[in-house]
Formats: sequence, structure tokens, C-alpha cells
Amino acid sequence: MAEYRLEDLARVSGVSARNIRAYRERGLLDAPRRVGRSALYDDYHLSQLNTISHLLRKGYNSAHIAEFFASMRQGTDLADILGLQQAVLGPSKVSQNNGTPTTIDPDSDEGRKLVEYGLAEVVGSKIRVNDGAAAEILERSPDQVLYARALVRFIEAAAHSVDDLAEAFVASLVELYRTRVGANYLPRPDELDEIRRIAQDYRALGENVIAAQFDRATRRQMVTSASDYTARILLGGAWEPRRRGA
Repeated sequence: MAEYRLEDLARVSGVSARNIRAYRERGLLDAPRRVGRSALYDDYHLSQLNTISHLLRKGYNSAHIAEFFASMRQGTDLADILGLQQAVLGPSKVSQNNGTPTTIDPDSDEGRKLVEYGLAEVVGSKIRVNDGAAAEILERSPDQVLYARALVRFIEAAAHSVDDLAEAFVASLVELYRTRVGANYLPRPDELDEIRRIAQDYRALGENVIAAQFDRATRRQMVTSASDYTARILLGGAWEPRRRGA
């Protein structure tokens, strides 16, 4: 599950940081996770904000929504709805990496795009990478700018295909819910457990598809590239081995 600082959550949700703070103060939004002085929100908070925004568009004001949520919390319906959201969104994956400073220039194309895609933030005059796996790789890399450029290229190339996979994932969950529970009903506890398990399995299947297809595609592309490179050398006549010191 993704995590967001306040400014990131505001950008992704379309709700201003000021309104997010107001929702927290009124009890509409759950408290964020605290890491030192930082407040971290996740996809569950994003889902809550989307629900609030949907009710506002329907003509409810914030006072009505607060009253609605308060009355619902006295019963079981809201707990069931929030439990369903948590089951579908899955557990939060807390990164053990609190951000690794890099030598990447914040004003460079790579630095700006890493921040834009939510993988990094500017702290002082440095780019700090927040994604744990990416931070570890960049930290040990011999050329952080080169690696960052590749990372940005990967993100941009994968954007459409990953979105398509995510749509298929959500469509499969909707089909599951309608089959197991029904379109207009909340799940029983045993059904909620089953939905949680299947959602986790579907997510694992999707991750496996991405990894397996990426492996096959890269192998295919590397074979083609190596063959083309070798052919160009032979056809160009520059096939003699280079001598040391030459």
C-alpha cells in the first residue's frame, strides 16, 4: 500500500491540505501514521477522502457528513464498509527505509521526475528517495544519475500497461464481490475473510504476471539487440578484436 505525506495526499486526492487537516480535526479522517515528525497517510486515507468528496458532490456539506459518520459509527454498517475497504486495499507495507539522500541534482530532469512520480522528495538541497527498494539500489550504484534515468524510463514505459493490469484487477474484485455477496449487500465476517484472502491472491497473481512478462520481454529484447549489434560489427568490417593499450 502506498504512503503519502500531506502534500502528496492532497495532490493525488485533489483535496487541499487545509481541508485534509480540517477533516482530521472533525474526525472524518483517520489519524496518519507518525514517523518522527512526519505524518504518513496511505491508500485507506485516500479512499476515505474519495468517499467524502463523493458525498460533497452529492450536495452534502461537511457538517452533514460529520453527523452522518458519527451516527454510522454507533452502528455496524460503517465498520463493515471500512472493513471491506481495508480487506480490498490490503495491509500497509511499511518501508524500513526512511529516505536515502542522493547525489542527484534536484533541478535535473531525473530529480524532478523522481519527485513528480512520488519516489523522492527534496530535503534541503538534496533529493531523498523514499521507495525502499529503489533507495537501496541507488545507494550502491556507481552512477546514481544513470540509474535514476533508467528508473524514470521504466516508470514511464510501464505506466499504461500497469494501469491496464490494475483495471483488470479491480474488475476481477468487483466480479468476485457480486458473485459472493451481491451488488447491494455488505459481506458477513466469514465472507469478508474470504474476500481479503482472494484480494491478496489476485494481487500476488498480478505481481507475478508483471515480473514474469518483464523477464521474458527483456530476454527477448536483449537477444535481438545483441544479434543486431553483432551483425552491424560484422557487416561493417569492424570485427577485429581490440588490442590492449590501443
